[in-house]
Amino acid sequence: MIPTGHFGQAAACAIMAVLAFSSTGAAQAQRTAQAQAALGGEQPSLLGQFGDWGAYAAAAGGRKVCYALSKPASQQTNPPNRPRDPAYFMVSTRPAENVRDEVFIMIGYPFKPGSEASVEIGSAKYAMYTQNDGAWVKNAAEEPRMVDALRKGADAVVVGTSSRGTVSTDRYSLKGLTQALDRAAQECR
Repeated sequence: MIPTGHFGQAAACAIMAVLAFSSTGAAQAQRTAQAQAALGGEQPSLLGQFGDWGAYAAAAGGRKVCYALSKPASQQTNPPNRPRDPAYFMVSTRPAENVRDEVFIMIGYPFKPGSEASVEIGSAKYAMYTQNDGAWVKNAAEEPRMVDALRKGADAVVVGTSSRGTVSTDRYSLKGLTQALDRAAQECR
């Protein structure tokens, strides 16, 4: 379960990262600033808690974002016990941009520049493009297959490398994800 007090700030950061990533260059910086201004302390609305996943809705700059979000069930770093900010796994829908089921991971530290992260679900492994502390599916054509695997799986393991060389392994329980995705999709039709 995600603590509601700390969640608002983390969700706002995740929303800003998702919105900012959909642009490039100067337009990206402008969109990030617009997203930050649009959120202006506004907290996302919890639509429902389903197992280890929450379904949420928020509006940023007049654009509605609905998403399922969870925090890791377990975390490991190598070297061990390295400090980092909270990590989150998010699957978002943004109707105004015709985006459905976009996978985003906020890892809790800046990724090593030029590195890839990975998500393993059962025997399937997906490469993730990294930027700052966020990761997105590298091959967008794989995203529907990945979301289907997430719906059917028991857990997802995220592996990434920080800018300082620390390797992290986060395990996310997928209990409740299907219901959270369905509720988010219902809100953002």
